[in-house]
Amino acid sequence: MTPEQQTEKAPFDTDAVVDEITRFVAKQTRTSPEADQDLFATGVANSMFAMQLVVFLEQAYSVTVAGPDLQLSNFRTVKSMAALVGRLQADAAADSDV
Repeated sequence: MTPEQQTEKAPFDTDAVVDEITRFVAKQTRTSPEADQDLFATGVANSMFAMQLVVFLEQAYSVTVAGPDLQLSNFRTVKSMAALVGRLQADAAADSDV
């Protein structure tokens, strides 16, 4: 990858992703979730909403959530979803650099 290509890619902004996911969850559930709140244990989310979260993350961040990434632990909190997005984007970038 050339230096020009590296500067074209913005660094992953965890705070911005946390904010965007929080806004999505808040709008969809009419709640005010905390970034580290367990959405399933507190009743904010259920299995149907989990699928909405998968679709949202895939569309908003151009990632594919499949196989082992479809674990409840990746969707329990806004922070865990942001971490998943960061990892999937990093994996995709590494694959494209090869």
